[in-house]
Amino acid sequence: MTLIKSISGIRGTIGGIAGDGLTPIDIVKFTAAYGSWVVSKTNNRKIVLGRDARISGEMVNNLVIGTLQGLGIEVIDLGLSTTPTVEIAVPMEQAGGGIILTASHNPKQWNALKLLNADGEFISDADGKEVLDIAERAEFAFADVDDLGKVTGNDTYLQKHIDVILTLPLVDVEAIKAANFKIAIDCVNSSGGIFIPALLKALGVKTVYELYCEPNGHFPHNPEPLPENLTEIAKIVQSKNADLGIVVDPDVDRLCFVNEDGSMFGEEYTLVAVADYILKNTPGNSVSNLSSTRALRDVTEKAGGEYNAAAVGEVNVVNKMKATNAIIGGEGNGGIIYPELHYGRDALVGIALFLTHLAKFGKPISVLRSTYPAYHISKNKITLTPEMDIDALLLKVQERYKNQPNSTIDGLKIEFDKEWVHLRKSNTEPIIRIYSEAGTETVAENLAAKIISDIKEILKLS
Repeated sequence: MTLIKSISGIRGTIGGIAGDGLTPIDIVKFTAAYGSWVVSKTNNRKIVLGRDARISGEMVNNLVIGTLQGLGIEVIDLGLSTTPTVEIAVPMEQAGGGIILTASHNPKQWNALKLLNADGEFISDADGKEVLDIAERAEFAFADVDDLGKVTGNDTYLQKHIDVILTLPLVDVEAIKAANFKIAIDCVNSSGGIFIPALLKALGVKTVYELYCEPNGHFPHNPEPLPENLTEIAKIVQSKNADLGIVVDPDVDRLCFVNEDGSMFGEEYTLVAVADYILKNTPGNSVSNLSSTRALRDVTEKAGGEYNAAAVGEVNVVNKMKATNAIIGGEGNGGIIYPELHYGRDALVGIALFLTHLAKFGKPISVLRSTYPAYHISKNKITLTPEMDIDALLLKVQERYKNQPNSTIDGLKIEFDKEWVHLRKSNTEPIIRIYSEAGTETVAENLAAKIISDIKEILKLS
């Protein structure tokens, strides 16, 4: 069993003993800590709650609602929802915060409490530490019987989310209608199965081939939208002569596309394509994390904008976007952050913007993909001993490459012209993850192999 307590929330596998897995006791404890923090921070006794469709969702939902009621907090329960929908609902409801019950792309045995502030954005590092501290000290004051919180079910936010997307100036419903797209979708039997068909209908898409759109939480394949997990939708796109395939993860904050020939558009290129469309129509800056493809920098600079890199993690990307007035940002895992709507990864707005872009491009999706710089990312890792001082090791690697441009805001990233390697230590294991990117897969793998060889040599010398 696994329980991971982090500044952005609590996640773990369902079952086991308290403190070792995500048990009812842990759920109550951390919900009470977060609810207490919201009240003390905002003096606002209203919290929005939503969940994906995973099997444990109803159980976790009931515990969270009861705990918040016990604190005297009013709960706006959206039921089956998406992460970006809850993020939008928090400020619309003038709530003090929000909780999303989802373990995102993790398998069915996982669940999590993702925590939002009053702006509907993930809580900061400092706020997260406060919540963990409250949980550790178990400093909860529960309400008297006459002051228990009430619960209001609200199923209107599916439509509200779609409505605000349709009002965006860069979403062109008429262009999408005129393109007469045939689209296959894979929603991995989670809440995307409710939201994606409704969005496509609102965008004027008449032909939709639905795969795994029953929100029952029984994931038919690994829910992370990686090429090896998307073989079925690739076949459907080809057999139905669809124009493209759309894939989302269980909580609908990651988005990727399948080309008309069944090949992958590439999860890294979801953000690149959407950013290309936005930057061509609205001059401005962009942000992604250090492990994301250089292609975003290329399209941004081509459009006359400035690209900046943030540490890995959505809250870090959002902070960098705010600091640099970026008009588009996100992460290379298919996460689109479009501040015109809200500061959060949102597959729904990503779909609307991408389909507008593709409709106006007027050629097949594979041709659109070929217009972007071709980069390949290789992902590797090296396992070390638990007593190893990984920070000291990274300093020695940095010293070896001191003549190359490098960044230490998140591990160590070293740039070699248009190629790069990014080394990040794991917070939970004695591992260094090594991401490298180059113009071909072979060069990217060779770059990673060279860095791994350097690390082994440094270890021998020390």
